[in-house]
Parts: sequence; structure tokens; C-alpha cells
Amino acid sequence: MNKHRKAAVAGMFYPDVCSEIKHMFDHFDKAMPNIALDVIPRALIVPHAGYIYSGYTANLAYHYTASKRSDIERVVVIGPSHRIYVAGASIALLEAYHTPCGEIEIDLAFSYTLKRKFAFLDFHPMAHEEHSTEVQMPFIRQYFKQAKVVEIVYGDISHSELSSLIDEVLSDEKTLVVISTDLSHFYTEEEANKLDHTCIEAISHLDLHALTHGCEACGITGVKAMVQSALSHNFQAHFLDYRTSYARSKDASRVVGYASFVLG
Repeated sequence: MNKHRKAAVAGMFYPDVCSEIKHMFDHFDKAMPNIALDVIPRALIVPHAGYIYSGYTANLAYHYTASKRSDIERVVVIGPSHRIYVAGASIALLEAYHTPCGEIEIDLAFSYTLKRKFAFLDFHPMAHEEHSTEVQMPFIRQYFKQAKVVEIVYGDISHSELSSLIDEVLSDEKTLVVISTDLSHFYTEEEANKLDHTCIEAISHLDLHALTHGCEACGITGVKAMVQSALSHNFQAHFLDYRTSYARSKDASRVVGYASFVLG
């Protein structure tokens, strides 16, 4: 068995050359606003589209977190499966994650520990060609160079089940949780803004009911799981950025929404 998680969408969702990725990150950093927060992030909610569309929004969360935390030893990335049906969730039982800027060690021992503890976890190799988790890895390589990663791709699972896993992960204060999701898909710019505002307000207020009634997101299960865990841990959610694909495409007839948050 191949022991490495190879990059499946490099050259499509983000550059397949390290210098080009770093150039994008430099560009995002130069455009960063002053973030008037004083929170120690324990978790992020970030988008997963191509970097030209949502990279700036995701980068805000990673850059802010890196500015507040130098102690992160593990990053657990949780994203929805777009490619294949997954019963429960799949955890990558591999040794390393390839990125154009170098390998990231997968925390295999911790991954096995989680798999033994949660019956809904298995390892489905095909699930780990998933872009929702992969696009996070160059950010992790950039901002948390010493951290190991855990990749979890979920499918048919309840948010309460996933929340129980997040609670377990958060018991280690040196672990960062990354929840990957985009917001509404393929509405007009005006419609998307209204729908996405519902999601943003629901996440900001940790309102599970509102998330269930009116929020559209491909990673809604992960978002609801994170909100449930945030309530259990007395975290607050802090909104950072929102935009749609219109900002890049200039096509207002069919857009995708993106937002980022830090929680702690």
C-alpha cells in the first residue's frame, strides 16, 4: 500500500509549484486588514474552493491563528466528501501528506487511536483524493511547519457523532481543528448574499437551530458538529471574512459563497 497521501488537486485548485503558492500567500498577507480580535483559536471554519476564489478568505484564519499560537503540534482537518459515498467518515491511515512545498507528517498513531475509539471511522483510500481537505494542507505547511496532520473525510454521518470526535480532539490543547466548508452554491449574487448571511449569523451566534433552517453549505454537517462542540467548550465564534466567487469571476448569475471564522 502507498504510505503517502498524494496531492490530487494541485495544479487545479492551487498551484503545483511551491514558489507560486508562496507568491499567493504573500499577496494575501499584504492585503490583510487589521483584525481587532484577542482570541486564542482552538478551531477554524474555512472554505475550500480554488485559491483564486477563496484563498484570501481562508488565509485570514490561518494567518491570524499563527500570529496567536506557536504551540500547535497537530492539525485535524475535517471536510465533506464530494467524490464518493462514505458511510460514516474516513480517516487517512497513511504516513505523510504530499504538498508542493514539502511533506507533512500524518499523525498516524493518533489516527489509529481515533479509529479504535469511534466506530464510524474507517479508512477508505478513495475518499482521500478529496479537495475539501487537501486545499487546507499548503496553508498548514506554511503557517504550522512543525505540526502533524490528521485528515478526516465524512459522508453519511450525524453532526452529533462528528461532534463527539471533535470533543475528543479538543481535549488536547495543542491540537487545532479545521472545519472545511463552502456556503451556498450556484445562486445569483443577491440570493447568495441573503442565504449566506443566514449561515454567518447562525455560526456567529452558535445557533444550531438556525443552521438547520435556512443555511446551505456543502459542509453543513461539519459546521453543525463544530458549533455543538463550541457550545460544550464555551467557545465563541468570530467572523473574519465573506465573499463570493463573483469577486473573481464577475459573473453574478451563478456564484459560490465563502466565509471564515476562528473559534476559541
